[in-house]
Amino acid sequence: MRRTVAFAKDTANVFLHLLTQCNLKCSHCYINPQQHGSQRLALARVQGWLDVLVRRAHNANLILLGGEPTLYPDLAAVVKSARDLGYGSVTIDTNGYLFNQILDRVTPAQVDFFSFSLDGPVAPVNDAIRGEGVFSTCIEGIRQAKARGFAVSLIYTVSSRNLDHLQDMPPLLNDLGIDHFFIQVIGLRGNSAGCNGQSASLQVTRRQWMRTVPPVAEAVAAGGIRVAYPKVYLAPEDPFECAGKVADNYFVFPNGRVYRCPLCEDFALHSLQFEEDRLTSRPPVNEQDLFQLDIAEGCVMNKLIQPGNIVYRQDGTPAYKIACCLLKEQIDKS
Repeated sequence: MRRTVAFAKDTANVFLHLLTQCNLKCSHCYINPQQHGSQRLALARVQGWLDVLVRRAHNANLILLGGEPTLYPDLAAVVKSARDLGYGSVTIDTNGYLFNQILDRVTPAQVDFFSFSLDGPVAPVNDAIRGEGVFSTCIEGIRQAKARGFAVSLIYTVSSRNLDHLQDMPPLLNDLGIDHFFIQVIGLRGNSAGCNGQSASLQVTRRQWMRTVPPVAEAVAAGGIRVAYPKVYLAPEDPFECAGKVADNYFVFPNGRVYRCPLCEDFALHSLQFEEDRLTSRPPVNEQDLFQLDIAEGCVMNKLIQPGNIVYRQDGTPAYKIACCLLKEQIDKS
């Protein structure tokens, strides 16, 4: 079975942003040029960083990102280098435009998954979030990738703008031959964090999430498609685990910042930093220090950055905990 990013305990993933440029302007894009830089990494630097990271996280899953990574002209060479270095899997995340003839320059033996982002089952829903014409282009990109023999995953980022349309996704997923379906919850970072005071309204309530997401995940999995989705809400008695302590994730940006938690990415809380080709630890206080805190609300980063999705009882105790966004429910009935 082909591997891709694994959101579970005792797993290792390297999320490498080769550049921050993109041809789209999605309303929920998390890229923040002030924090992540605007440069494009040179191929030699990419290869050096990949070598450093795979020595630290042997056999890790590599996810190549942007911006739009297919805009990176040497993407095929990056894929080859990753294979030569011994990464356990290679996934390319894309918006579907597939620049630089990337499907002609890599093979299914080199790339485990092309992962496409789609936020609605029909063009009006998706394109209101990602831009006019994106739905049809992404669908065509998926069909091209499948025709070339590539495994394909699809990412659907849930917000109040498209939650009610998630239930209409299974027929489209089956028609496209999707191999793996990732449901994500919107985070208040990047564009979402500065959405003209409307940030909180993008998030869905616990009741909305529980009523919609788990049943859809089960329905998709029943059709033979692997599904991963964040649990998000834990009962007060459920144990909380932080991926920063039980998994090995690296979110790497072109300016050298390396985060262990994606919720931190709008802030200079990164615990690691590439200085030229050397990976160094950052002094306190950084995200690693915060991971050690044990709070009743569960995820300490959620409490600090997006506390609006926590509900409290009259006695001041939280009605539920927020789960780590990097530890997801995974269903495989195939």
